[in-house]
Amino acid sequence: MTQTRTTVTGRKKRGIPEGTWIQCPDCKSAIFKKEARRLLHVCPSCDYHMYVSASERIEQVLDNGTFEEWDQDLISGDPLEFTDSRAYVDRIKAEQKKTGLKDAAITGCGMIRARRVAIGVTDSQFIMGSMGSVVGERLARLTERATEQNLPLIIISGSGGGARMHEGILSLMQMAKVSAALARYDEKGGLFISVLTNPTMGGVAASFASLGDVVFAEPKALIGFAGPRTIKATIQIELPEGFQTSEFLLEHGFIDRIVTREKLKSEIARTIDYCGK
Repeated sequence: MTQTRTTVTGRKKRGIPEGTWIQCPDCKSAIFKKEARRLLHVCPSCDYHMYVSASERIEQVLDNGTFEEWDQDLISGDPLEFTDSRAYVDRIKAEQKKTGLKDAAITGCGMIRARRVAIGVTDSQFIMGSMGSVVGERLARLTERATEQNLPLIIISGSGGGARMHEGILSLMQMAKVSAALARYDEKGGLFISVLTNPTMGGVAASFASLGDVVFAEPKALIGFAGPRTIKATIQIELPEGFQTSEFLLEHGFIDRIVTREKLKSEIARTIDYCGK
C-alpha cells in the first residue's frame, strides 16, 4: 500500500510504496529492493549477507535454466501425531503456504559454468531448516544419485534448526542416514563441496554440513551446534568474541575458505576443475 502525505500547498504527495525498500539486519541501512536483488542480497554498506530463499540460491549458483528438481513430491508424514501449540500436520501446511516449499530442502541437478552437478539447498524459513524425514531422504537420494552418475555434489546449508523435534528419533536418524550416504559417495571418489550460510546450526552442522571435502562459508555466518544464547543459558559461560562465526572457524581450521556470495559460483567451478571432476 502506498503512503501519502500533505505538502505545504495542501496537495497530497504520493509517498514511497511499501515493499520498495528493505533494511539490512546488521547495520540497519535502507536498501532499494531491486538493488538488493542485483547485489544478491548483500548489503552494500557493511557486506552483510542477508537471507535468500532456497530457490534464489539455486538461481544464483546454477547456470540459467539448467536446474532439474528431484524428489519434489516427498511430503512429511506425522508418525508421532505430534502436537505442541498446534498440530504438526497443520504446521507443515502453514509452512508450505508461507514459503512455497514442500519441505526445508530442494534437491536436483544443474550446470555450474557448464559443469553438471548434483545440488541440494536447505532453507531456514521452513521450520528453521530443521532436518525431518523428508529433508534427510531428499539429501540421501541426492547423494546416491551423485554417486551413481559420478557427479560433483554441492550442498548449501541454511538451517537454524537441527533435528526436527516433531518427528522425534526419526529425525535424528536422518543425520546418520545422510552421513552414511556421503561415506559411500566418498568411497567411490566423489567430490563433496559443502557451503555453510547464516545460520548453519544443530544436527545439520553436526552431520553432513561438516563433512565436505571442501567447506566454504559465507562471511559472518553463524555456524555451530548450540547457539551462543543456549550455551550461556545452560552452562553460564561467556563465549569468546566472534565465537561460532565463519571468521572464527576459519582461524581455527574448521572451514577451508570464506567466499562472498558473488564469487561462490566461480569458486565452486574452480574447485571442481582443480579436483579433476
